[in-house]
Amino acid sequence: MNAAAKVCFVIMGFGKKQDYGSNRTLDLDQTYKNIIKPAVEQSSLRCIRADEIMDSGIIDKSMYALIMKADLVIADISTYNPNVLYELGVRHAVRPFSTIILKEKGCDFPFDLNHNRIFTYTHLGEDIGADEANRCQTELRLLINEIILAQNVDSPLYEYLKKTTPPSLNEDEYTQVLDELAEKENTVFAFVEKAKEFMKNSSLEKNLFEEAAAMWSKVEQLVPTEKYFTQQRALCTYKSKQPSIHSALCDALVIIDRLNPRDSHDTETLGIAGAICRRLFEESEDAVYLDRAIEHYGRGYNLNNDYYTGENYAFCLDLRRNSVEDSEEKIYLKLRAKKARQKIIGFLEIVTRDSDFEKREDKEWVFASISTCYYALNDDVKGHYYEDKFKNEFTSPWEEETFNDSKGKILSLRDS
Repeated sequence: MNAAAKVCFVIMGFGKKQDYGSNRTLDLDQTYKNIIKPAVEQSSLRCIRADEIMDSGIIDKSMYALIMKADLVIADISTYNPNVLYELGVRHAVRPFSTIILKEKGCDFPFDLNHNRIFTYTHLGEDIGADEANRCQTELRLLINEIILAQNVDSPLYEYLKKTTPPSLNEDEYTQVLDELAEKENTVFAFVEKAKEFMKNSSLEKNLFEEAAAMWSKVEQLVPTEKYFTQQRALCTYKSKQPSIHSALCDALVIIDRLNPRDSHDTETLGIAGAICRRLFEESEDAVYLDRAIEHYGRGYNLNNDYYTGENYAFCLDLRRNSVEDSEEKIYLKLRAKKARQKIIGFLEIVTRDSDFEKREDKEWVFASISTCYYALNDDVKGHYYEDKFKNEFTSPWEEETFNDSKGKILSLRDS
């Protein structure tokens, strides 16, 4: 890292975060990769996000130095991560100018920040649309250049207490911090990138989820309070099937239970917990696991209107229908599953007609969900139609394997 170059320090959440105000899950990595980092680098600043330098879960010397001394700090307060709000407060306390606040437009203000200039953007949930990314890059780059040049006061503290003198950091000490950062390899960012690469390249012939789980475990040890890392570790653990399918599922259940899914509002937590319990039922035929799967999936679907948990909620109702003897209960369960699938299809088909749909990164899963719902409702023509659309979009072998597995189970239940 060239210590002489201007530095922008980005403070924000990372990974997928739930916005409880709007019941949406936002992938904040997409905000960083598609808006913030390109705009910063186009402005000839070195862009550093907190997880790129963190080697523990605490705010250490290097992070305080960057919060205090960085030529620019960009803080994305979307989903109101308490660490981000704390670090923004520290920045406002130690630096009168050169701070930009970002917020996704659907997230409400938790308190009065209206006196601050806030840059807003639109998030599609899984990703940022191409047009929106281009717009935001251009406008954010112009704002960055304006702020760096003008150095107008943007800290409320220094705006109201005009005679306050900001603390200082020795230039040699700051240069030393930057030099040390360039040598860091065992950072949160490095482990996360390795884990994602293992996940992307995993296939039926070469299962790399065990290696991915090991990376997520290292990250989780560094930042034990970050639930996104726990979620991903649980997901990769059950997909690893090591040392056996049943053992992997049991290990994954222990991991995800740390997030207390029964009381959670987080769609990702509920979806992973439901998937683990459903597979444990399929392995053991223990109805306790099926009941837990229905509980977790149903909670995610009913609280957040989430299509993934909704689709699996309906499937688990089918499994329960096959295991009960009472004819009236069978009819009741069948109708609940049918109603859920019809609602999911109606919602998702509207989504596919949206002008921004082609910009979404989860198109394949939208098509997959519509397809399996139609198959479950005995509409094979539309099931095939959306299956073909899914096959035109998926990028990783494991995605096709997941779809084929789900389709096979649905057809087996439907025809039994």
